[in-house]
Amino acid sequence: MTHILAIDQGTTSSRAILFDADLRIVATSQQEFTQHFPDSGWVEHEADDLWRTVAETCRDVVARTGVDPKDIAAIGITNQRETTLVWDRDTGEAVHRAIVWQDRRTAAFCRGMKPQEEMLTAKTGLLMDPYFSGTKLRWILENVEGARARARAGKLMFGTVDSYLIWKLTGGRAHVTDATNAARTMLYNIHEGQWDAEICGLFDIPMEMLPEVRDCAAEFGTTDLLGPEIPILGVAGDQQAATVGQACFDKGMLKSTYGTGCFALLNTGDTPVTSTHRLLGTIAYQLDGKPTYALEGSIFIAGAVVQWLRDGLGIIGQASDTQPLADKADPQQRLYLVPAFTGLGAPHWDPDARGAIFGLTRGSGPAEFARAALESVGYQTRDLLEAMKADVGDLGETVLRVDGGMSASDWSMQFLSDILGAPVDRPKVLETTALGAAWLAGMRAGVYPGQAEFSRSWALEQRFEPKMEPKDRDTRYAGWQDAVRRTLTRQG
Repeated sequence: MTHILAIDQGTTSSRAILFDADLRIVATSQQEFTQHFPDSGWVEHEADDLWRTVAETCRDVVARTGVDPKDIAAIGITNQRETTLVWDRDTGEAVHRAIVWQDRRTAAFCRGMKPQEEMLTAKTGLLMDPYFSGTKLRWILENVEGARARARAGKLMFGTVDSYLIWKLTGGRAHVTDATNAARTMLYNIHEGQWDAEICGLFDIPMEMLPEVRDCAAEFGTTDLLGPEIPILGVAGDQQAATVGQACFDKGMLKSTYGTGCFALLNTGDTPVTSTHRLLGTIAYQLDGKPTYALEGSIFIAGAVVQWLRDGLGIIGQASDTQPLADKADPQQRLYLVPAFTGLGAPHWDPDARGAIFGLTRGSGPAEFARAALESVGYQTRDLLEAMKADVGDLGETVLRVDGGMSASDWSMQFLSDILGAPVDRPKVLETTALGAAWLAGMRAGVYPGQAEFSRSWALEQRFEPKMEPKDRDTRYAGWQDAVRRTLTRQG
C-alpha cells in the first residue's frame, strides 16, 4: 500500500488530496458548499453538505487517478475547528445546522459568563468567547425543542467536524476526536487531558454526548467508503495540522496559515503558556500520549476579505485580480480596512465589533480598497506577534513560516514581511494542512518517516525579506492601531 488519502474539510469547501509514498500530491478534488447566514453574525452549514462533499471528493480523486483503493494505506482528516454539530445516535441526522466557528450568536451568554473566565482559561487555555464550541453546543441544547432531554437520555451526540465525519465514515461505529480538536471546545482540560466535569456542569452539557479523545496519530476506526476497509489513522484540527505540515516541532518555531481566517501558532514545547495578552493556550499536537503545546492567535477574517471584495463589492472577478488592482492604488492615500465582519479575534476579542474603513477621500476607489484589504491581513498578523512577544519575551530572530491560499500572493507576503520587520518563509508545498494530516496517518501506518526525517524534508520555495524603512513601518502600524481602537466596542 503506497498512498495516503487526506480529507481537508474547510469552512467554504471540502477537499480530498491523494499523496504518494514520497509525500507528493498525486491529485486533488474540491467542492464548495453553501454558507448560511440566518441572522446578523450567525454562520451555519448544512451537516449533509459537509458529509456529501467529503464523500464525493474522496470518490472523485480516486476515480480520476485510477489508484486502486486497496493501495491506500490510511486516511488522515483535518477540519475547520470549533464548528459544532449535534446528531441523533441512531439515525445520524443532525438536529440543527452546524454552527460555524465564525458564528457570534452566543456573545450575550459569554458576556454573562465573564466572572468565570479566569477558571475557564486556567483549565482550557481559552477565553470566554463565542468562537469556541462549548457555548454553541449549549445554544443548540437550549434552542432545539427536546434536545437537552434527548441528550440526557443518551440519544444525542456532539462533535466537531472531525467527529461527525468519522461517525459517518465508520457507519456509526466510532465516536472519537483527537486532542487538538477537543482542546478547542472549551470543555477539555488541556493540563489533565480529559473532558472537564465542572465546565460541562456550568454549561449544562451532558458528558455522555462527548466523543472519546485520542492522539493525533491513532486508531480512529475504518471506512468502506471506497470499497475495501481503510483505517483512519490521523486527525488534527486544521491549524494544528498546518503546524505539523510545516514541521514546527521545535520550541519557538512559528507558523501562520492564511485561509478564510488567519491563525498563528508558536510552539511552546511541553509547557502550556498562560497568556496575559489575550492569546490562546492550546495543544499543537499530541503523539504517544504526550501533548506539545502552542500559543495561538486567531484572526477571523483574512482570505475572507478578498471574498468580500469579489462577492460583496463586486470589484474583482477572482481572487487573483486583487494583487494587480492593489498595485494601481494611489501611494499618497492611506486607507485602513478593519475587517471585523464577525467581530474581532485575538488579541482584542470583541464579538460586537463590526468592520470599518478609515481614511476615505473622494479619490478612494477599487484599487485603494483592494490594497487596504490585503494590508489588513499583515497588520492583524503583527498584532498577534506583538502579543506573543509580550507573553513569552524576545522571540529572537523571528522567521514566520506561512501557508494557505493567500500565502501564494507575493504582494501580500512582501507586505507581511515589511510590516513585521521579519523574514517570511514560504515552503514549496503550500498544502501544509493536508500534508500534516497525511503525515500523521502515514507515519502511523508505517508509510512515512518519523518527525526528524520529515522535518528535514521541509523545503523553502521563497523567503521574503523586509524592505520597508523602520520609521515608515512604525508610522503605518500606528495608523492601524488607531483604526482598530475606533472600531472596538470595548475600550481598554
